[in-house]
Amino acid sequence: MRSPPKFAADAMLGSLARKLRIFGFDTAYFKEGDDSDLELLARRERRTVLTSDKGLFDHAEAAGLRAVLVTGATDRARLLSVFSQTGLSPGGAGESRCAVCNGELRKITKGEASAEGAPPKVLARHRLFYRCTSCSRLYWRGRHWARLRRLASSIRRL
Repeated sequence: MRSPPKFAADAMLGSLARKLRIFGFDTAYFKEGDDSDLELLARRERRTVLTSDKGLFDHAEAAGLRAVLVTGATDRARLLSVFSQTGLSPGGAGESRCAVCNGELRKITKGEASAEGAPPKVLARHRLFYRCTSCSRLYWRGRHWARLRRLASSIRRL
């Protein structure tokens, strides 16, 4: 089975990058540097360039890189743009990644979450906890999780 593509999102697509990470896609967010640095990263790590900049899109394609010209003003529209152009879908990449740093998430026990400072109310309401293997950020399936599931379902229905 082919592994899902890895992405390199330009500076204008930070929110999209976070959503793609949550949906399990390895997505580097390139918030500093110029276009040539982004293209170098994409080439070196075999990433697909995600951009809403037509000039960068054209240049990346001319340089032989895979690129997606992302359209839309909302996260939903931008996700639809990426998924329709790549043939992918939310959840098609596996487990969620850290929304902040793109690291892999590892399931941890409630005791570990407690020791790492999860709030008591969160510990009382939730049973599944995750820690980023890169930045150590804690995650649990809070209210945002339901919103993201609805977003993913609305995209899959199309």
